[in-house]
Amino acid sequence: MSSNRLVLSGTVCKTPVRKVSPSGIPHCQFVLEHRSAQVEAGFNRQAWCRMPVVVSGLKLHALTLRLTVGSQLTIVGFVSCHQGRNGLNKLVLHAEQIELIDSGD
Repeated sequence: MSSNRLVLSGTVCKTPVRKVSPSGIPHCQFVLEHRSAQVEAGFNRQAWCRMPVVVSGLKLHALTLRLTVGSQLTIVGFVSCHQGRNGLNKLVLHAEQIELIDSGD
């Protein structure tokens, strides 16, 4: 079996969209913005990305109701391609675990 695991921390930067599928499964979609300093080939570099996230099912549903723009999270999940309405593929993180990071406020 091939590995497909991603851990990404960041801030919710777009308002979460919540929907329920025709089969009754709750879904929450949002965008996570990540910024960090990394070392690559012995040099410091700034890493930045915006990653679409999908959270499906009852396991994390209650937690997704607390998410707002500015929420800081660590997400563990797998990545998959989704085809947008424009026909272009985009990489999406499917969350299996979410940890809220206390901002200290």
